[in-house]
Amino acid sequence: MKDEFFFDEMVRIYDTDAQGIVHYAGYYRFFTDALEQFSNARAGYLFPAINEKLWLVVVESNAKYYKSARAGDKIRVGITPSIISEKAIRFDFSIRRDGDLLCEGYIIQVVIDKNKWKAVPIPKELIDKLIHKKS
Repeated sequence: MKDEFFFDEMVRIYDTDAQGIVHYAGYYRFFTDALEQFSNARAGYLFPAINEKLWLVVVESNAKYYKSARAGDKIRVGITPSIISEKAIRFDFSIRRDGDLLCEGYIIQVVIDKNKWKAVPIPKELIDKLIHKKS
């Protein structure tokens, strides 16, 4: 079973174009807001800084759009993390309105040493917090 985290959001006017429909880039704001909430709730860090030395940075993103959201819509963003390598984490997203799938996508991030700007292995304690271990 997926270990999905949910974040409820309202579509704001600044997410939309002149017709009041969410601009494609607005969905990435929803992804980022959900990731920020998830990171704080699950792992206790303020995204994107894990600590004073380590940051998460985006190296790949993707989104597929199925239905439009409009200003004022209440949406639910689901986020599911998975470790894809020693240095990379993938966060899968789904955005729904009243159960209807509007958009889905993912963001892949790597952990970097902010002083050297080089990728480093994901700390085990971070993996344990982000990916709930079932006992």
